[in-house]
Amino acid sequence: MSKLLFKLFCRYFVLLSLVLVTIFIFGCKGNVTGYAVESSDKSPEVYFCPREDCGKNMEGIINSASVSVHCAFYDLDLKNIINALSQKSKSIDVRLVMDKDNDEDQVKGDAVRLDNNNQLMHNKFCIIDNNLIITGSFNPTQNDNSKNNNNIVIIHSKFLAENYENEFDELWNGKFGTGQKTENARISLDGIKMENYFCPEDGCASKIISLIDSADTSIYFMAFSFTHEGIADAILRKDSLDIKGIFDSGQASSRYSQFKRLEEFGLDVMKDKSKYKLHHKVFIIDNQTVVTGSFNPTQNGDTGNDENVIIIHDAKIAGFFLEEFQRLLQ
Repeated sequence: MSKLLFKLFCRYFVLLSLVLVTIFIFGCKGNVTGYAVESSDKSPEVYFCPREDCGKNMEGIINSASVSVHCAFYDLDLKNIINALSQKSKSIDVRLVMDKDNDEDQVKGDAVRLDNNNQLMHNKFCIIDNNLIITGSFNPTQNDNSKNNNNIVIIHSKFLAENYENEFDELWNGKFGTGQKTENARISLDGIKMENYFCPEDGCASKIISLIDSADTSIYFMAFSFTHEGIADAILRKDSLDIKGIFDSGQASSRYSQFKRLEEFGLDVMKDKSKYKLHHKVFIIDNQTVVTGSFNPTQNGDTGNDENVIIIHDAKIAGFFLEEFQRLLQ
């Protein structure tokens, strides 16, 4: 009997140890090495406008909503998105925050809030049913959909949806140009590590500078407006790496653009050849990590405007952005 009890005790001890180790590693919210862990049965999706009709893909996601659609758009005039929001508002919770300067009664009623006009509400995101987010550089406008080079990413993640929902609630309640730091800034979704930040409260520029400082082989970027000296300084510190950058041709000629400065230091930078806008806000690090969102690398974007950034550490997703980068280079 004593041997049997001893064996049972050993098995219980081993099982208890495994449980305690699991709790230690993952934490009460599923946290491993600083990342909130979750899984999804759907992989992230990436689309590039105008060649992949971002507006149609966004419309499809909005039409699939069954509980809620909460969007923050700097600008909006794309008819199919306006119609989709209007139709969905008849049956589910649809709310919209917009920058005041671009409000033209696109979506009417109590479901619309405007910023206080002290800064730009420059976000471009939607949260669908509290478990999916759409973000990127894309404003749902005719120009951004059919002319300007843009991107959207679609990610099924409750943690990211919670982050964006908290940001949306701040905007909805009139808290512009400030806010609480992101609670789950780092997540691991099916093994893909992601970081999520909002400006100005999370210091978006400092996150990008840190990422650039960590680069080992290459730094590529596509930027509509790039005036932030600190980010340019970080790139110059890495001038021994493979560095290439594409600037929007109109913005590159502006007084504070970093284009001329980087060019004079001998870096491989160029102006986009399109007659329309290069509207990306993208950094690709070591062909493994991509930064996108609404954030232009500018001082106003970092310290004044309401913006969002998502950093995705995944070679496959980075590869999609590399294809877009190579296409624009050519």
